[in-house]
Amino acid sequence: MDLSIRSLNDTDYQDILVGWWNDWGMSPVPKDFLPEDGKGGIMVMDGETPVCAGFMYATNSKVAWVDWIISSKTYRKKPQRNNAVRLLISSLTSIASKSGYIYSYALIKNSSSLTKTYVDLGYNKSCVYTNELIKKLWE
Repeated sequence: MDLSIRSLNDTDYQDILVGWWNDWGMSPVPKDFLPEDGKGGIMVMDGETPVCAGFMYATNSKVAWVDWIISSKTYRKKPQRNNAVRLLISSLTSIASKSGYIYSYALIKNSSSLTKTYVDLGYNKSCVYTNELIKKLWE
């Protein structure tokens, strides 16, 4: 099947993304932490099957943050899986570029095939960080 891209919708967060984060043993990213309350991203589909999704944060600088890449743990078609992640990142990067951003930033915790995909798509490794700090300012 051909891979396609669609915008995230109102139900994707609860119906798909939370399950994917749980399947990978991760805590789901809070919906209100994500762009547009969980709708500010795109999903790659293989026909009617969701494969992976990610987000782009708009900033008030020349930097767009392309991140929170998550995928279905049960989707194992090769090479479609790798192609889907590559399509996702390149599409988010293209959206950032078309939106006028000069830089695209990603934060990857572990050196992995995801890091390799970003590098293959022209991202440069910068510093290696050891801490990620987030503070919720109010309820």
